[in-house]
Amino acid sequence: MSTPKLRWGFLSTAGIARKNWKAIQQSGNSTVVAVASRNQEQSRRFIAECQAEAPMDQTPKAFGSYQELLTSNSVDAVYIPLPTGLRKEWVMRAAAAGKHIVCEKPCAASVADLQEMIEACQTHGVQFMDGVMFMHSRRLNLLHQVLGDGHSVGEVRRLASAFTFRQSPEFFKSNIRSHSELEPFGCLGDLGWYCLRLALWLRNWQMPREVHGRLLSQHQRPDSPAPVPTAFSGELVFAEEVSASFYCSFLTETEQWAKISGTRGCLQIEDFVLPCAGLETGFEVSHTDFQVKGCDFRMAVHSQRRAVEESSHGTANSQETNLFRNFAVQVRSGQLDPLWPEVALKTQMVMELCLESAKAGGKPVIPAG
Repeated sequence: MSTPKLRWGFLSTAGIARKNWKAIQQSGNSTVVAVASRNQEQSRRFIAECQAEAPMDQTPKAFGSYQELLTSNSVDAVYIPLPTGLRKEWVMRAAAAGKHIVCEKPCAASVADLQEMIEACQTHGVQFMDGVMFMHSRRLNLLHQVLGDGHSVGEVRRLASAFTFRQSPEFFKSNIRSHSELEPFGCLGDLGWYCLRLALWLRNWQMPREVHGRLLSQHQRPDSPAPVPTAFSGELVFAEEVSASFYCSFLTETEQWAKISGTRGCLQIEDFVLPCAGLETGFEVSHTDFQVKGCDFRMAVHSQRRAVEESSHGTANSQETNLFRNFAVQVRSGQLDPLWPEVALKTQMVMELCLESAKAGGKPVIPAG
């Protein structure tokens, strides 16, 4: 007897939801059955456009309010791409309605809010996960293997990363990421979240012992109560003499690289968040050979590309599809995985510590406990 597909409802018709609609359609073990917006016509239009490109077996139902969708007995799980400032209310309501939750990032407007959200999910026995897709890429398994082999990189000492996305003037006038009540963390939440997640993953979820942040630029659209970060840099110091730096920005051209340096080599990923178009995802491992013979000084670099067969996007084996497939498997197992809410909370904590340091002029902040 086959396991029934996990039935998804979307709370919002945000642009990123279109990508995840297709991911669910490609997953093989999930389907979208409902979409809610603030008016039913918008939900209908979203459904029609997505059905034309990536059709579900049955046309999902359109709802004119989020609460209507949550009361539906046909929905098992919800995807929530609402603005950060609104997420707490709807995660709490979804948990109370017994719906499993994939929530976009940053997950909440504060650590305290996210703690309440996670506690509600635990109380009502529902799985919580944030929408960081690279965590579900097969490349991450290969990365773990190479870092652990003892010779390709050796002992890890340093991570440097950047995720940037240059925005248009119109973005700063009207986009929700320029409004402090909707997206209070600006580029730090939208882009820096990924850099912080990679650093925590690299350290096996160990929290840093010291955090530094620098607010390099900020902006507020005309109706925003306060400015939000538009360019930010940070430094995390971990135990065992390991450090991680990152840069995120809405002001510079798109970059999404990460470099891991060790005692025997380094590892470079050019596209750690969104894989560049292709049928494989990978990274470069390199080491240098410095030779001196009399007056001849020679620096040679030896590199090797390591990769896995995995489509960059939009197929049954791409990382966004893996996310929803993995989530459905977890839910159908009848067991909750506590790791996913834990790593979301730790990412939120470190992000807020970075901002706290920045507001104090870059002074180091020591995490509690």
